[in-house]
Amino acid sequence: MSPVYRKVAGIDVHKKVLYVVIGEQECGRGKRRRFGATRSELARLGDWLAAEEVDTVVMESTAQYWKPVWMALEQRFRLLLAQAGSNPAPYGRKSDFADAERLIKRLSSDELRLSFVPEAEQRDWRLLTRTRVQYSRNIITLRNRLEGLLEECQIKLSSLLSDLLGATGRRILRALAAGETDAQKLADLRVGRLQASKQEFWQALQGELRPACRLLLAQYLEQLDAAERQIEQLDRELSSMLRQYQDTIVRLCEMPGVALSAAEQIIAEVGPVAAKFPTPGHLASWVGACPGRQESAGKSTNDACPKGNRYMRRIINQCAWAAVRTKNSYFESLFRRLTPRLGVKKALWAVAHRFLRILWRILHEGDRYQERGLLPQPPKLLERRFRRLARDLTALGYHIQLVPPTPNQLPS
Repeated sequence: MSPVYRKVAGIDVHKKVLYVVIGEQECGRGKRRRFGATRSELARLGDWLAAEEVDTVVMESTAQYWKPVWMALEQRFRLLLAQAGSNPAPYGRKSDFADAERLIKRLSSDELRLSFVPEAEQRDWRLLTRTRVQYSRNIITLRNRLEGLLEECQIKLSSLLSDLLGATGRRILRALAAGETDAQKLADLRVGRLQASKQEFWQALQGELRPACRLLLAQYLEQLDAAERQIEQLDRELSSMLRQYQDTIVRLCEMPGVALSAAEQIIAEVGPVAAKFPTPGHLASWVGACPGRQESAGKSTNDACPKGNRYMRRIINQCAWAAVRTKNSYFESLFRRLTPRLGVKKALWAVAHRFLRILWRILHEGDRYQERGLLPQPPKLLERRFRRLARDLTALGYHIQLVPPTPNQLPS
């Protein structure tokens, strides 16, 4: 049952202008007014809505332009953010004020898909964690550009090092950027235990670094240092902002596949207690880690997962991959059991769904993760496996007689 709103305002948001309609929930018609998008205009909008005794404001999630409106009104009204795809206009019948009116009508009939917008503090966490991810991607881009530049100069350093930006790689790259051309001296900069010999390094470093390439190499290294400093600053700021939730972060990190950065991102996206999600199913549906439904005439033609929060999908996918690679863990056993029937991709996404349900309990109910170890194989699965092995051996000419094992001989 949809909630009842006394008086609703619909806002069609644009970059420079806002089209606002105030109307009762039943009819969706009422006063209209146009406002600018500057701070003073947003203040005028808030005063006008308050004078008209509006209690609820609904707007479309248009790019990033809804955010200033939301921040200007969130302390004074109940705000709802509708996904733009849930408020389409008939072709040839689209206008700005009509879009605002349509928001009110569809809100009253519960036809809008509303987005989850966290509180201001959690939005700051999201801003920092998502920026950190972008900086990490920039480092990967810089690494690829460095490798391409070296290949163009016939320097095969990446063929000998598993990590081009490791200790040895950085020392050699900085020497090249400083103007060093002697391959023998560059090979002497190796540190640590490397599989490649000094002679192999000497041969790989006999390329020619032209002045233009040397300039680009120095700039790439400067950008790399700047990105790493910025990530360190973000890490310190996030650690300071999430200090009061250290116990929650520790409980998350007890799960297989969850590192510190992943735990911080999960809290930033979902919240420290997942308060907006009353059940694990709600969280899985919001992330999009559950079967979808495309039903017509009583049949579902497509059970593909629905779209969800793409940031959480990325985090959960990475954590699930790390969890199934954790030896003797519950997730490894579950993945191995599901893979023959579902394939790798579907089995991993099923593990991600189970991962989310456990995650919800850790956040919402304050539980701690308990490793159950490898799942015992069901008797029917063991019986099918025995029969398949016996059939294969019989096809090879062996005579097999199946003898039931004693309870002490059954695998654990």
